[in-house]
Amino acid sequence: MLALGLVFSTTASLAAGTQVYDPKTRQWTDYNRTKAYQYYKLHRQVPESFRPQVVKFRTAEQPGTIIIDGNQHFLYLVQPGQQAIRYGIGVGREGFGWAGIVKVGRMAEWPTWTPPAEMVARDPKARPWANGMPGGPDNPLGARALYLYEDGHDTIYRIHGTPEPWTIGLDVSSGCIRMNNGDIIDLHSRIKVGAKVIVLMQGAALYKGV
Repeated sequence: MLALGLVFSTTASLAAGTQVYDPKTRQWTDYNRTKAYQYYKLHRQVPESFRPQVVKFRTAEQPGTIIIDGNQHFLYLVQPGQQAIRYGIGVGREGFGWAGIVKVGRMAEWPTWTPPAEMVARDPKARPWANGMPGGPDNPLGARALYLYEDGHDTIYRIHGTPEPWTIGLDVSSGCIRMNNGDIIDLHSRIKVGAKVIVLMQGAALYKGV
């Protein structure tokens, strides 16, 4: 069981995953699904580093821009005064990561989940919902969804909630950015359709602007 005082590495690569310092063993270890679930089961919330907080954030981007750092599992909503609201996120597992500049094309509350054909083909659990799963507490998109568009076209990627809050901080998705339901509700209330979203490549420098 992980101790209360988790410290998160700021240099862990996307391939290595997020790492935490376990005071009991005095070693850095991967923050994997088992440890994440154990922590959440014990504390009923994610580790403090993945909870929303206002942080210093130097960037050339305008307030209201969303910047996603998949390496560190953080989403930043740029604020005035060289600050940002930082949220913990879950990101694409190996082979499903991506990067680019997109926009929020539309937004939904308690959205319907319709898995793409590729997911239906590879995942038996998705097949019963090929025509759509109604919104609700068990829906994979959670309480809110921001649909990401490029050049006016749906990318099939979303920023959305999750019924599995212990997966925040992990590489677990098929490319979407997942957040705790409370966090995505907060983010949803702060932005508008058309908001710029920057998904950083591995190793990109956050503090020089993008």
